[in-house]
Amino acid sequence: MNKNLLTYKKSGVDIKAADKFIKFISSISSKKKGKKKFNNIGGFGSITNIPNNLKKPKIVACTDGVGTKIEIANLLKKFDTIGIDLVAMSVNDLIVQGATPFFFLDYISINKINLPKLKSIIKGIVKGCNISGCDLVGGETAEMPGTYEKNKFDIAGFAVGLVEQKKILDKNNVKENNLILAIPSSGLHSNGYSLVRNIIKRKNIIINKNIFLKKELLKPTKIYVKEILSLINKKLINGCANITGGGLPDNIIRVIPNNLCAEIDLEKIKPLKIFKWLKKNDVNDLEMLKTFNCGVGFCLIVNPRNLKKINKYFSKDYKPYVIGKISKNSKKIKLNGKINWS
Repeated sequence: MNKNLLTYKKSGVDIKAADKFIKFISSISSKKKGKKKFNNIGGFGSITNIPNNLKKPKIVACTDGVGTKIEIANLLKKFDTIGIDLVAMSVNDLIVQGATPFFFLDYISINKINLPKLKSIIKGIVKGCNISGCDLVGGETAEMPGTYEKNKFDIAGFAVGLVEQKKILDKNNVKENNLILAIPSSGLHSNGYSLVRNIIKRKNIIINKNIFLKKELLKPTKIYVKEILSLINKKLINGCANITGGGLPDNIIRVIPNNLCAEIDLEKIKPLKIFKWLKKNDVNDLEMLKTFNCGVGFCLIVNPRNLKKINKYFSKDYKPYVIGKISKNSKKIKLNGKINWS
């Protein structure tokens, strides 16, 4: 064989390594397979049964990534949690409209196939799917030399859910004098990392030597699926919002109907330590609110009479608490007071 002949592998793409990774995904995702489930991994497309217990099912679809949190994972050489983040960012959006996560697909693009790294990422994705109660039914792994620098990669996720038509959470369910509840976040979730990294760079912080940041920056995003679906099934909430990019102000207004206003008392927000640390590093209050969740990972809009019933669905660390109410106003949102950062 002529050694000078060009091959795909010489061009930087190793199909055999990719095949090994596919076999690994198939082995860990098939452990939950039941009699009525299809073995989708490795096929051209995924096949899934539609539940027959829904009379008028509606499909809800979401997609997202984890942003530059990936760069922190690269710095710390720790990849076992960003897969959880990937699932969380999509399924937490699905439940806002009342949908139950049904299946998930991933897309991983990387400079060169690194099996230990990819296996670690996919284990996190499978764990996130297990927490969410959905199945990993397929995905794509693209080896892209020349597009990404050495050791660089990106991931994206795609979630599909189903909701009974009569259970769709519509913004018109939100009424005057409803309460706004904050459900605590687990930390930064997957937003604002470009600003975080800028602070770290300006302060010449070596993350590997900073025990606090090393612990905080890769905390996986809290998945709220189980709790929120329980509340929806019990008809205990009128609306909800996943607090992601744009922070509390930009996300809460997406579920507020015209002529009503989300009136937020900022003094009631309980910021976590990581947000207090960020605030001390030359970030003003408005920038904090518009960039980070500031400790509020998810919001509920509820009838006051349901407040006590709601608490029992949450563990100690994620108990919802009141941060505002719905009032009559054409402004959609009103922020009162300031967050206590001390």
